[in-house]
Amino acid sequence: MDSKHQHVKLNDGHFMPVLGFGTYAPVEVPKDKALEATKLAIEVGFRHVDCAYAYNNEEHVGLAIRSKIADGTVKREDIFYTSKLWCNSHRPELVRPALERSLKNLQLDYVDLYLIHSPVSLKEDIGIIMWKKSPKHNS
Repeated sequence: MDSKHQHVKLNDGHFMPVLGFGTYAPVEVPKDKALEATKLAIEVGFRHVDCAYAYNNEEHVGLAIRSKIADGTVKREDIFYTSKLWCNSHRPELVRPALERSLKNLQLDYVDLYLIHSPVSLKEDIGIIMWKKSPKHNS
């Protein structure tokens, strides 16, 4: 992958790789597969990694990124990391704690892009369990 020419310039002057590696997997897939797959993605040239709290694999994705930094494959600034705010944390006072929870799971100091996962809000007590049980996400 020729990373020099496959970026888009954002309005703040930063560049985002146009091709990203998504880390979502159905609940049946063991979470340690995210570790293995993310490491391999970085090795073959992916520099944009997309994950989310709702995927329940942030720890593994973060470990993969940190291990590729530790072995010298990449520097943190080489990776464009996207995360997402889950639907039960849209209220302004819940956004920062949700981001901090993801950063703690990842053991990273920052994310490059933080998106709203879905424009539909859920009550805090519904959380992620309802989403994981939905037939759409369990098939």
